[in-house]
Amino acid sequence: MSLMAVCLENAAMARSPIDRLRKICLALPETFEKTSHGEPTFWVGKKMFATFADAGNHHGGGRHAVWCKATPMTQTLLVSRSPDRYFVPPYVGASGWVGIYLDRAPDWAAVAERLGESYRLAAPTRLLQERGHAGAPRP
Repeated sequence: MSLMAVCLENAAMARSPIDRLRKICLALPETFEKTSHGEPTFWVGKKMFATFADAGNHHGGGRHAVWCKATPMTQTLLVSRSPDRYFVPPYVGASGWVGIYLDRAPDWAAVAERLGESYRLAAPTRLLQERGHAGAPRP
């Protein structure tokens, strides 16, 4: 079973968006969670690759979402093609990060795919080489 399949299987058992997000992110190698700026954030090595934006505070703007690392080109493509699912988050959007709404029946397979790419963009080269992702793109 692929890592993505394990992430999705684990996430399917969770009920809330943060629980599903947590199960996907923490299934990735050498990741951990910590609170930063009042929100759960997910890290690999010394770099953050995802943050939860709760609907109940100013980060979420009334909707649960996740912000994840992306290239500026990926951000532009996702937001322009599906503005109902993707958005440019405040603060980190200028660096190419993309927001994904987690309400209104999100496509969890697409969320997991974006989180996997975000992870690859943030992971240390050593870890990527050990896992067979030596050619992973860097922003």
